Amino acid sequence: MERGGVVYILTNVNRTVLYIGVTSDLYVRLVEHREKKYINSFTSRYNTIICVYYEFFSTIEEAINREKQIKKWRRDKKEFVINAINPEWKDLWKTIKDW
Repeated sequence: MERGGVVYILTNVNRTVLYIGVTSDLYVRLVEHREKKYINSFTSRYNTIICVYYEFFSTIEEAINREKQIKKWRRDKKEFVINAINPEWKDLWKTIKDW
């Protein structure tokens, strides 16, 4: 059975740093970020634990391709995509953890 994938964007409290990631299990991955499981990682160093965007795909390959696409974008285009679904940049963790 083929697993789907999720592209997500995290930011810090001041909304100054963006991190784009991909995973097959968004809940588990966000828990890892929030608990700073990988202490030397980018997300741990810059405290990017606020999920402001996510997008589901039917295959992990599609999600990886989308992640690569978004990573190439300038910040203003990334902000446009975030604002389209989350204009207040609220932490979507509360929604995700209640699935």
